Amino acid sequence: MAVSLGSSDDLDDDFDETHEINVTPFIDVILVLLIIFMVAAPLSTVDLPVSLPTSSATPQKRPDKPTYVSIKSDLAVAIGENQVKRVDLIKTLETMPNLTKDSFIFLRADRAVPYGELMDVLETLRAGGFQKIKLVALESLPGAPKPDAQ
Repeated sequence: MAVSLGSSDDLDDDFDETHEINVTPFIDVILVLLIIFMVAAPLSTVDLPVSLPTSSATPQKRPDKPTYVSIKSDLAVAIGENQVKRVDLIKTLETMPNLTKDSFIFLRADRAVPYGELMDVLETLRAGGFQKIKLVALESLPGAPKPDAQ
């Protein structure tokens, strides 16, 4: 037989509810999820060959002779191969045959051109009413020189 040397209040303290959250199972679940994501993350970057169905949409007509506005490294602006002053850019574009305000203009800039200068020319084109402007990477243009390998 067991003998209790303490008072009866000690027995009540042992059976009281504890109001603390047991975080051990929570930490276990988080660690398992972390391991799953660490294993699954590299697998999500693998390219899988997929045979996509053909589209019924008609392809967009490409312009026969696209209009390129270029900003050279010395910040000179050119339309195609012809250099123009920035103040005359809109007037020159408006006088070009087969070019309307709805035509696409491909804007490209040299790597050395500051971002602010590119945005200045872009804003000039938009203020002139040319809203369809595409930014073109220099290496994606046909016949454009490839960037120097460093």
